Amino acid sequence: MPYINIKVTDEGVTNDQKQALIKGATKLVVDVLNKSPKTTFVIIEEVNTDNWGIGFEQVTDLRRQALTSPAGKT
Repeated sequence: MPYINIKVTDEGVTNDQKQALIKGATKLVVDVLNKSPKTTFVIIEEVNTDNWGIGFEQVTDLRRQALTSPAGKT
């Protein structure tokens, strides 16, 4: 009974995208491990960017820096 846990930041992942993640992850386990999709569980957790860090920084701060830096502007 596979259990797949996908964590993403809570930055506007749509229901269609979540459905695609569930289908894609399930298909991968079916194809690679020959597991039944009926017993494959996929959990998607949306994590606030304040609770997600890269290096020494919160993702919230990294996103803010990207928006305010000259390189982050398009």
